[in-house]
Order: sequence, then C-alpha cells, then structure tokens
Amino acid sequence: MSLVVLSAGGTGGHLFPAQALAGELVKRGCEIVVMTDSRFANYATAFPRARIETVPSSPFNAIAAPFKIAAGIAIAFAKLLKLRPDAVVGFGGYPSVPVMVAANLARLPTAIIEQNAVVGRANRLVMNKVKLVAAAFPIARFPPTDASKVVLTGNPLRPEVEALWATPYNVPETGGPLRLLVFGGSQGARALSEIVPAALTRLPHDMKMRLSVVQQCRPEDIEQVREIYRNAEIRAELQSFFSDLPKRMAETHLVIARSGAGTVAELMAIGRPAILVPLPGALDDNQTPNADILARADAGWRVAQRDLSPDSLAQMLIKIFSDPLALARRAAAAHALATPNAAGKLADAVQFIMRPSSSKEVA
Repeated sequence: MSLVVLSAGGTGGHLFPAQALAGELVKRGCEIVVMTDSRFANYATAFPRARIETVPSSPFNAIAAPFKIAAGIAIAFAKLLKLRPDAVVGFGGYPSVPVMVAANLARLPTAIIEQNAVVGRANRLVMNKVKLVAAAFPIARFPPTDASKVVLTGNPLRPEVEALWATPYNVPETGGPLRLLVFGGSQGARALSEIVPAALTRLPHDMKMRLSVVQQCRPEDIEQVREIYRNAEIRAELQSFFSDLPKRMAETHLVIARSGAGTVAELMAIGRPAILVPLPGALDDNQTPNADILARADAGWRVAQRDLSPDSLAQMLIKIFSDPLALARRAAAAHALATPNAAGKLADAVQFIMRPSSSKEVA
C-alpha cells in the first residue's frame, strides 16, 4: 500500500482541498498521513482514515519564527525518515513549510498545490525544489522557474460541494423572492457587515420586500446587523458560521463575498454569480486575480472595497436584480469555468511522481 503525506496550513482554505485529495487517494488504496500544526484539531474529523502528525511551525513575521521553523524541519525530517512515504504533497500555509523543506532534504517525491492565481509565500519558498506544481487556476504571478512542472488540475472540492455540482439555477421570478447570500470567509467580514445592510435599506420598497438575506457576520456584529434589517423589514437569517454554506450557495440567486480561492472554486463548481470584494491587505493582493477570473468571464463582478459604498452597492443591486436572465447567464458562465474531477486529476499527478513501491528507502 502506498503512503502519502499531506501537509497543509491549519485553516479550511488549505485543509478542504487536502481532504478532497485524501478521500480520492484512499479510494485508490493509499494510506494517508496528515502533517500540520495544532490548529488541525478543528478539522480532524474531515480525515477519518488518516494518521495525524503534528509539526511545529510559526507565521513568518513572528519573532520566534526562525527557531520554530527550524525545529519543525528537524521534527518533520525525523518523522519522514520513519514513515518513508511514496510522496509528500503540500497545500500551502506556513505550517506546510517545515514539512516540505524536510521532504526535499530527504529527497522524497514532492508536489505542491497552489489554490490561488497568485502563488502564496509558503509555496514560493519550495516550488522550485518540488517535482510538481499543481495549480487550481492559471498562475498570474510568481510562477516557478521551470514552467513545465506546472499542471492545471483545478481546486479539489470537499464532498459537500461536489454533491452540488452544477445545481440548476432558479431564475428569480417576477414578484418572487430575491435570495442573497453574504459571507466574508470563515470569520466573517466587518466591511460587508457595515456596507451590505446599509445598501439593502436603500433599495426600492418592493425590492426590499422580496429580499431573503442569508448573511454570515462576526459575533460582535450580529445584533447591530439584525437591528438594521429588522427596522427595514428585510427578511434575514444571520449566523457567525454556517456549517452548510455550500447548500446555501446552491439555493441563492446572488452571492456577495470575498474572493478567496476556495470561495471562487465553489462558485464555479455550483455555478452562482457573485459580487466579489477582494480582501484589502491580503498578502500580495492574492484575492484580486481570483475575482478577475470570474469578472473577465462575465460570471460575476469584482469591486475593490475602497470603491464600495452603500449607495454604489444599492445601485448595482437594483441593476442586477432587474435583469434575472442576465443573472442566469452569469451563473452558467461561472460553472463553465469549473474544472471537473479536480481531486482525481490531482491524485493522478501525485501517483505519477510516486517512487516505485519496491524502492521506498530514503535516499
């Protein structure tokens, strides 16, 4: 049985694609070991058949980062020597760095997947040493020196999203509900909690009466946002976290969100139009190129946060909701961008670089 080590940052954006690849490799008879930091405890149930190995690491800007990363490399190297995996796959995020550096020192077959159109800093540190760079989207900035090692696989999707692949889009009916989904990543977004409710109160009365809003808010913002909607008589369901966000996405007519790689991939897979507001201050502005992929295909709109105000957003929404068929066309355009079977494509690439089962000694 082949053994594959997966290493990822401790957030859903990194771990959900790792979960998808793990599931595909297990179906192919592989054994999985996940190496990440202590934050992984929040996602351990997503890898029910995997062994978990914790490796210390640190954000790059922390004072103790060099020492923790060095310790992580040493610990990961010792673990890899003992495991003798057939391949090591990194999913980005700073906890993946010690594992991927150790894997290259051990001369193991290695691959990384970059979920964003801009290669992240963790992946940039190791991409010229690995055998394969799998890309969710065409790389817009910071490609590896050797472009021949890049394989476009798409972003592996968690099972909940795969189950909703190409869910039919219900075109808004005249006088019927207008369903709007708003979220800003796993922790919500203060800017969206400030701008979106204020914008919706500026809509014409008949449009407000048709609205059905589902919005993710930070816990400290929920009551204030709820009061705004209550005073405007807008139907709204607010939570700090939606465990069934893919299902909510499939049920909506329009999404307003940040443009992280996972969000963009899920919008494509399910096929939903979106107003995307890239996170200001994101490292290397990595969310803007993600949003541009949808915007250039007329599958959505990209709006810089500095250009978004309650008045401008209200005018956008009036125009958007006034043309239901255009919304449906954008939904179809979003899905046309999706890469089918991304987990299978990535698993194929990983198996291609694996060392032969008969030769599992670490060089």
